Amino acid sequence: MKSRIILLIAMVAMVVACQPKDPVERQIDGLLSQMTLEEKIAQMTQVCGGKISDDIAEQIRNGAGSMLNSVGAEADYYQRIAVEESRLGIPMIFARDVIHGFRTIFPIPLGQAATFDPAIVEEGARIAAEEAIQAGLRWTFSPMVDVARDPRWGRVAEGYGEDTYLASCMGAAAVRGYQGKDSVVRMAACVKHFAGYAASEGGRDYNSTWIPEIQLRETYLPPFQAAIDAGSLSIMCAFNDLNGVPASGNKHLNVDILRDEWQFDGVLVSDWASLQNMNNQGNSADLKEATKLCMDAQMDIDMESKGYPRHLKELVEEGKVSEKVIDDCVRNILRMKFRLGLFDNPYCYTENPEYFTAEALAAAQKAAEESAVLLKNNGILPLSHTRYPITVLVCGPMANAPHEQNGTWCFDKDDAMTITPMMAFRELAKEGKIRLIEQKGEHWSREFNKENIATLARLAKQADVVLYFAGEESILSGEARSRAVLNLPGDQSEQIKAIKATGKPIVLTVMAGRPLCIREDIDRADAVLYAFHGGTMQGPALANLIMGKVAPSGRLPMTFPMGEGQIPFYYNYKTPSRKMAKSPKLINDIPIRAYQFSVGESSYWLEYGNKPEYPFGYGLTYTTFEYGAVTLSDTLLLGSSSHGLIASCDITNTGKCDAVAVPQLYIRDVVGSLTRPIRELKGFERVEIPAGETRTVTFDISEKDLAYWHLAEGASLGSEGEYTFSAEPGEFHVWIAPNSAEGQFAAFVLQ
Repeated sequence: MKSRIILLIAMVAMVVACQPKDPVERQIDGLLSQMTLEEKIAQMTQVCGGKISDDIAEQIRNGAGSMLNSVGAEADYYQRIAVEESRLGIPMIFARDVIHGFRTIFPIPLGQAATFDPAIVEEGARIAAEEAIQAGLRWTFSPMVDVARDPRWGRVAEGYGEDTYLASCMGAAAVRGYQGKDSVVRMAACVKHFAGYAASEGGRDYNSTWIPEIQLRETYLPPFQAAIDAGSLSIMCAFNDLNGVPASGNKHLNVDILRDEWQFDGVLVSDWASLQNMNNQGNSADLKEATKLCMDAQMDIDMESKGYPRHLKELVEEGKVSEKVIDDCVRNILRMKFRLGLFDNPYCYTENPEYFTAEALAAAQKAAEESAVLLKNNGILPLSHTRYPITVLVCGPMANAPHEQNGTWCFDKDDAMTITPMMAFRELAKEGKIRLIEQKGEHWSREFNKENIATLARLAKQADVVLYFAGEESILSGEARSRAVLNLPGDQSEQIKAIKATGKPIVLTVMAGRPLCIREDIDRADAVLYAFHGGTMQGPALANLIMGKVAPSGRLPMTFPMGEGQIPFYYNYKTPSRKMAKSPKLINDIPIRAYQFSVGESSYWLEYGNKPEYPFGYGLTYTTFEYGAVTLSDTLLLGSSSHGLIASCDITNTGKCDAVAVPQLYIRDVVGSLTRPIRELKGFERVEIPAGETRTVTFDISEKDLAYWHLAEGASLGSEGEYTFSAEPGEFHVWIAPNSAEGQFAAFVLQ
């Protein structure tokens, strides 16, 4: 029997081998057959540009495969050397971190996530790609899909928040935007950071992560798989070690899951010098050993560590690395170049590029409008409800700070083209819609200036309303920008306090790269807009929102904690072994020498209770929405059925303003073989509802929506049993709600 099986396998292999090979693969084979080992290694080495030098030119003549940070005429110069002066004429790929726009800057990705609008993300990525291509770039290190639940980590600005489903939707949209839908890819996306980077201990960048396999698969890996399903041509390794093994040399991640399980045939690239960093992490003794570990993990390209050019040839000669593995890596690189059409058209630099087109600016403004989240409003907004013309004081460190407004990771922005809130309100003043008082002088978020506080109090007395633009400078978020205290830097809180003392109403707009813990500032304000760093057109966007030309529609992509002591705090937590306290007794309410159990035995923080400042998915607008009861097409879902359930809900605009509702579908598996979260986001929509009208929203629920990673039957934690992704029979609850903390559920049973 065994011999028959072996014979069958051999016959199948022969049949497969006889199949006609894809034309691109044949071309790749032809190139590989001509390449020396040195040329193969050169393809696997990413050179850092930024200047024209003889040394770089020589590396390219010797077959260097890609270059980082070379743009414009410089990129064109080096490409001509690659095509016309290298032995085989293999074109280079020019790469850059084009994260949320190239020249026209869109809101930071976290702000884009707040739109709950994948079309916004896709359009922003498309425009960014079209602008970047004119500068010779064909590869962007974006999107970042790390699920981030710790706002102390600065790189939350670069991703799509705390939820796996939302990050999956937005990441896939970004890939489609960058790469396009044609047979030849517009610009290669690179989904990052693989994997678990956002779970770094203490929110400190580059730190260790320890993630159980089931949590890894359930929470952190799905956005990467979604991006691959959307066609992403490349993936970037993470800086962190995952369960003791640095991501760049992690065979379980990069081979077992990425290559073998997901069948990814694109490029796996290191992050900047991450191979070299393995020495710092104590996983390798030197650069040569780190190089060997990365080859064992089939990492295709070494970015800036120089391990591959220095040690790969030696490792092959010593028999420690197979040239076949190198061939496989080069094959992936060449495949991406063919998919980009570089062999047919290696040159894309344009001497007279079209940047900041009317289309691009309009899209950037729409994105900034949709990304702003209205957290609080006592009726002061919109200002169009107030008599005209009103006197408005525009102030705060972010009121006229184009550099800061654009946010982190903006290498190619143009501050001169950035329109700030101050500029936008000046235009309104020219039109006679407001009387404007400006805060003069240069200000920054970390400034301490008692004289400025006194000036603001004096100016506030002359105004009908104060528009205070607070936040963080761009340098305070992004890579290596972890914070332990999430307050408004400098003396911003003191400024707000001084303005409040005048009795004048305050509209507080926060422009930041992360959630901040600013309870007292929110309490002092009459209205609060959380706008993130909104890019080139944030000024007009905020003016439209404040004046009422546009109604806010953003929703929080991360839970906003009351204080840092609640971190990490995310909506889809699991229920503790003892119930959450409904009316917890806080620290100052506890009697002196109280009996140990007199204040109850439930789960909460003594300082804050058990609720966040604002839950995931939260956001107000200039009207009110009434959500009806959730109705289900059936209360029984048969696992064997090809049909799912339909959940529906009527939403009525009960106010006087047309606005966008963002209904969110949440599901809970009530009882599982492993404990399950209290809710999980499974869908969302943006629905325009005119004042006084009702719209019915529907969501399809399939068995796949109920599945989760758990142990295979008969396996136990700590065993060698396999994990399985499936749904378990039992009761499920369904919400269609305005956020993760509200709504009434309907129930059904999976059989």
